[in-house]
Amino acid sequence: MLDALRDLVLGSSCVGCGRAGRLLCTQCRDGLDPHPAPAWPSPRPPGLTDPWAATSYDGTVRAMILGHKEHRLLAMAGPLGELLASAAAAAVTDLLAGDADPAPLLLVPVPSRPSTVRERGHEPTTSLARVAALRLAALGHPARCVPLLRTRSGLADQSGLNAGARAVNLAGAFRAHPPSLRRLARRGHPVHVLVCDDVLTTGATAAEAQRALRAVGLPPLAAVAVAATRRRIPDSGIAVP
Repeated sequence: MLDALRDLVLGSSCVGCGRAGRLLCTQCRDGLDPHPAPAWPSPRPPGLTDPWAATSYDGTVRAMILGHKEHRLLAMAGPLGELLASAAAAAVTDLLAGDADPAPLLLVPVPSRPSTVRERGHEPTTSLARVAALRLAALGHPARCVPLLRTRSGLADQSGLNAGARAVNLAGAFRAHPPSLRRLARRGHPVHVLVCDDVLTTGATAAEAQRALRAVGLPPLAAVAVAATRRRIPDSGIAVP
């Protein structure tokens, strides 16, 4: 927390505009202007259910995500987590319309490979999901983040893979962590599960995470992301170039 605050206040330049000072200047933060919407990839991977994103993966948001994920700009977790929360809130409002007493939300982050976590020194998506859970609770949606999923050995880095290669690489990639699952089961309360990620690209990662959760009796309500790439069908709500 102190590292993130120091980064935010003492950053040498804004990731969005390059202005000297904070890592994210007031003007760039105010200009994020999320528009949460369904973000269906085309083609749609089998098993993907209700993907939502807060905005498009470009400009300042892209710089924020890359800075947080690859360069340990930990202060970006706050504003990115808020964007993730906006996507989750929009999805819940749309998908649970008419539900007078909805169950609490369970945010399940998409896991990174252990080697990647060691290289980065942190787990970016889990950090964002934790911030989002706090933000959702403040908005009146009881929520908590539970890192239920783990990766299988042999999973390759997704960067640079096309849609087909991503689907092959991710087949059976995730599994539920038994101790975490047992702790969740002991609570004995119904929940609405949301798979969380920073970027929705082909949808293969979200679909695999949803599959792994269905396999243990936790069918996700939706997959939510901070941003979606522009590779989207025209009625997705996310701009297409």
